[in-house]
Amino acid sequence: MATQGRPPRLMRNLNAKIAAIPMVLTTLVVFVGGTIWTVVYSFTNSKLLPRTNFVGFDQYERLWSNSRWLVSIENLAFYGVMSLVFTVSMGFLLAVLMDQKIRFEDTFRTIMLYPFALSFIVTGLVWQWILNPDFGLQGIVQSLGWTGFSFDPLRNPDTVLYGLLIAGLWQGTGFVMCLMLAGLRGIDDDIWKAARVDGIPTWKTYLVVVIPMMRPVFITTLVIVAAGIIKLYDLVVAMTSGGPGGNASQVPAMYVYDYMFQAQNLGQGFAASTMMLLSVLIVLIPWAYLEFGGKKHG
Repeated sequence: MATQGRPPRLMRNLNAKIAAIPMVLTTLVVFVGGTIWTVVYSFTNSKLLPRTNFVGFDQYERLWSNSRWLVSIENLAFYGVMSLVFTVSMGFLLAVLMDQKIRFEDTFRTIMLYPFALSFIVTGLVWQWILNPDFGLQGIVQSLGWTGFSFDPLRNPDTVLYGLLIAGLWQGTGFVMCLMLAGLRGIDDDIWKAARVDGIPTWKTYLVVVIPMMRPVFITTLVIVAAGIIKLYDLVVAMTSGGPGGNASQVPAMYVYDYMFQAQNLGQGFAASTMMLLSVLIVLIPWAYLEFGGKKHG
């Protein structure tokens, strides 16, 4: 009899459910609907305007036979691997240093996180100026007397990706450091005390005990960094516009933009967008399994 006046499950928290309706509709219409629309029209020969003339996998065959797309995939793979390795490793090392209760920790953390607050366009323009051979780093060093000094990665097709990598690391390392620092601060002090009592070196404690305990933090960090790498666009546009030498720093997002808004080939742009979506799913599905599916077996 205690539950006599209790409303049905569907009617509980009714105000909260009504307030969530706009968010749910936005998700279904904009994100899910837009994704389905893109995938469907990637199988058409749409040009300036969408058409319903389906051509099967023709757009995908043209996509993977296009040398520009293949170069953009190679560039993104190289940039992505290097960015993942250096961003995560440098962010973790900085977090370890910050975890030593250093003085002015808040100031240092703010300085390191500040680049992440900037847009990639601003970051690209700043580093384009720094790496400019005339009035950037090279020009300053040469003006000090080292006339043989040369550092011009953005104008060399063989080193342009390293120039982009420098700018990307400058912006993203501080954010990764903060994520890692939050994970380190979650480690119980008793673990450190037990390690010191057992005479375990600090580096071995990090390697054998701390890093395995921070597995969820590392997985989440890798997913966030990888998602940012896949959609890389602004930084390349601001620093190199895909050059030098034509496609030396071309990335998939630039390919999509150029075909959809300049070449007026929507079908090809949709096909490239779908492949980028597939790459995002390849990153998200293992993460979702490790984060949620694995808990059922724990």
